[in-house]
Amino acid sequence: MGDEMSETHRLDRFLRLMNDRGGSDFHLSVGRPPMIRVSGEIEPVRYRTITESDFSDLIGPITPPARWKELETTGDTDFAYEAKGIARFRVNLLRQQRGSSAVLRLIPSTIMSIEQLGLPLQIARVADITGGLVLITGPTGSGKSTTLAAIIDLINETKRYHIITIEDPIEFVHTDKKCLIHQREIGVHATSFAEALRVIGREDPDLILVGEMRDLETISLALAAAGKGTIVFATLHTNNAVKTIDRIINVFPAEEQEGVRTVLGESLRAVIAQQLLRRVGGGRVAAVEILFTSPAIGNMIREGKTSQITSAIQTGMKRGMIDMDTSIQNLLEAGLVTPQAAYDKAIDKNLFPNPAETGGGAPSGSPRSPAS
Repeated sequence: MGDEMSETHRLDRFLRLMNDRGGSDFHLSVGRPPMIRVSGEIEPVRYRTITESDFSDLIGPITPPARWKELETTGDTDFAYEAKGIARFRVNLLRQQRGSSAVLRLIPSTIMSIEQLGLPLQIARVADITGGLVLITGPTGSGKSTTLAAIIDLINETKRYHIITIEDPIEFVHTDKKCLIHQREIGVHATSFAEALRVIGREDPDLILVGEMRDLETISLALAAAGKGTIVFATLHTNNAVKTIDRIINVFPAEEQEGVRTVLGESLRAVIAQQLLRRVGGGRVAAVEILFTSPAIGNMIREGKTSQITSAIQTGMKRGMIDMDTSIQNLLEAGLVTPQAAYDKAIDKNLFPNPAETGGGAPSGSPRSPAS
């Protein structure tokens, strides 16, 4: 047991180094030295090339036996690890061409508020939604879990709800404030998101958090719960509201899509889509799209006219809405991001100057036409 503890501490030294450097992810891959992601970029650690034996010595002691077996049988697994005195980490293990690989993402020990995260303050309005579906979307590593934790914490401070979370793995740990919160982890407390959702109606929830809507059955059950008036928060890997709505509809067979559009048009309450851009001078900053639905937007979803939603967001700025490209443009005009970073993350790249075509020195004036 003493040897096992010392091996765990070997990994912890790397994690402390990453934490001290302000890193977000630690990468350990056979055939490469360890690497750390800082301000969105990968940096090597001065250390030898990792062998399969090194990998087992460093990662084996922190991995639950069932997860190690899953790695060996499926080639991929996820779990959470708490390095004492440092932080919690979301761990992904996978087999790849050179051998084994691990990514440990730092989960901040304290839940930051919407204000502390620098997010638009109107996001707090989703805490007052009394029923229906709220989607938090964005690419991997865009801060979805952090934003969701801030919203749940706000609800925990202001409402008296029974909240059930279904996560894979549990990242932020919530303590009961005004709410009663039960957090369930896939692989520990349930075999799948769908299985957990099938029985959740008997557990008297006011709010259900679905860590990821990753398959048809999970999406169908989440929509059904939202349609019955339960508040459902969920995440998807899409980078704006239109793509999010289309993704959900397109998961279903063609003959079911009309019915899904109707359910989604009636039950969707908000979409918060975010992307992280490299900040000038270091660090990262979030570009955020916010959609609050209305009867008109519900009709667009029901009638299959989702392409009109971005325009509806642009005309709904007085209601606190903002589209992704406008959010990116605001960051560019404020000097927080470079023209290249803005162009790379833009949804409609025609609205932004391409630095490759302008010599990289594009001015940060608005790319929109006067009529837009």
